[in-house]
Amino acid sequence: MPVLEDVQATYRHFAVYAAGNSPCFEQWALGVADDLAVLRWLARLPEPKRQPNLVFAAARWHGLTAPAPYAELRAALLGDTGRIRRTILERATQTNEVGRLATLVPAFASLPGDGPLGLLEVGASAGLCLYPDRWSYAWGTDDGTRTAGSEARTLYADVSGPAPLPDDVPLVAWRGGIDLNPLDAADPETRRWLLTLVWPEHEDRRARLEEALGIARRERPDLRRGDLLHELPDLAAEALAELPGDGRLLVFHSAVITYLDVPGRERFAALMQDLLTDPRVHWVSNERPRTLPAVTGSGPPPPPGRYVLGVDGRAVGHTHQHGRGLHWWAPSSVG
Repeated sequence: MPVLEDVQATYRHFAVYAAGNSPCFEQWALGVADDLAVLRWLARLPEPKRQPNLVFAAARWHGLTAPAPYAELRAALLGDTGRIRRTILERATQTNEVGRLATLVPAFASLPGDGPLGLLEVGASAGLCLYPDRWSYAWGTDDGTRTAGSEARTLYADVSGPAPLPDDVPLVAWRGGIDLNPLDAADPETRRWLLTLVWPEHEDRRARLEEALGIARRERPDLRRGDLLHELPDLAAEALAELPGDGRLLVFHSAVITYLDVPGRERFAALMQDLLTDPRVHWVSNERPRTLPAVTGSGPPPPPGRYVLGVDGRAVGHTHQHGRGLHWWAPSSVG
């Protein structure tokens, strides 16, 4: 029963994130939370594999159309011959939502110094968020729309508070990432899986993902396979050695550390504090509130369904999970 209650709580919590963003996923999550047979089906999966995004994507991968009534999801899972379960066990939710750059770039701009950036993403997936300089930005504020960049492809976010919105895109001198399973943007099956992970009603995100995959196909990112807790120090040292004297290394991640267990999250936070002893290193985190308690606790509690945006271990704002909005409440310069 405790396992079923944990699964039920996970799906009810996910329904909060889906509310106002995907009527289909909200309905599916609430349906699962009240369905004992489906909860039992999910409870037979390893704990990390019970997450709604992964389960819903696996069902869609094997033919479930979406949006669709909850009854169709229920029939797909309970009638599974093993194909959906195998996909759940073999794959991961590596969405790497490029729309989040609209909320991350202001955090990048808040860092001290004027030199170029080295971007090191942990949990990089296909490396799609390693190209903030290949997009333009439009931020809707109370004083009108602020823009940066000259690319035709544009990322948009509604912004409130004194966010340090830059006048131009970041200057990037080095970019690389770490992932347990780095993805190849040129692989057709990878492309199809990533597109399947996009929520059903989000055609704008699907179009952005196609653009982002095209960028990563043309400019292949330097992605290293491995455990971020083991590989990060050496890759950070490598990046620092390749940056010019005034360069700054930015380690960043978005909706990644939540997939570590609690001891792993604590080890990661301690690792980042060690890296921050070098004044050339900075840290931007964008995670669910319970993922990095010290970061979350350094600021006001976020509204339901929002992520906590942190700079160098301190919260500076709250973000929409797909990058549609940013509320920056910290002083406009955190450097």
